[in-house]
Amino acid sequence: MMLEFISGIITRDLRSLRKEIEAYRDERDLWQTAPGITNSAGTLALHLAGNLQYHIGALLGGSGYVRDRNAEFELRDVHRDELLRRIDAAAAAVEQTLARLTDRDLERPYPQAVGGVDTTTGDFLLHLAVHLTYHLGQIDYHRRILTKEARPVRALVIPELKSARPAKQTS
Repeated sequence: MMLEFISGIITRDLRSLRKEIEAYRDERDLWQTAPGITNSAGTLALHLAGNLQYHIGALLGGSGYVRDRNAEFELRDVHRDELLRRIDAAAAAVEQTLARLTDRDLERPYPQAVGGVDTTTGDFLLHLAVHLTYHLGQIDYHRRILTKEARPVRALVIPELKSARPAKQTS
């Protein structure tokens, strides 16, 4: 059951990432930075897609995806359609891989040390979900700062949670 919740959060947030990238009216703004902001939205989208494709798709799912982490931070002016394709590929890797795992797999060691430490698969999957959401918030602020649009894209919508059901009416 916990695995379904983790998968649900990650896929929901990837849908939100897609909405954020689509919400930039001028595609060139995806690659701009503002004072005090190191990474553009395009850079963060590449990073998130590559991170999930590798850590979930390749290491847990055996997809064969080869990550070039440096390129995630060095590439510029990648077209929006390509960013969206990579986000969709990450979502597919997450859905396909996590659908094959069990809650028992969450207790097993994650197959690779990360940051010089070993963790359980469940702990690292939660980290990946939080990492995604952290950068998603950065992209939201980036878009609002650069475009001067306060309009939200309805990211992190609670009714999209895996366990969400209409609330029971109380008298």
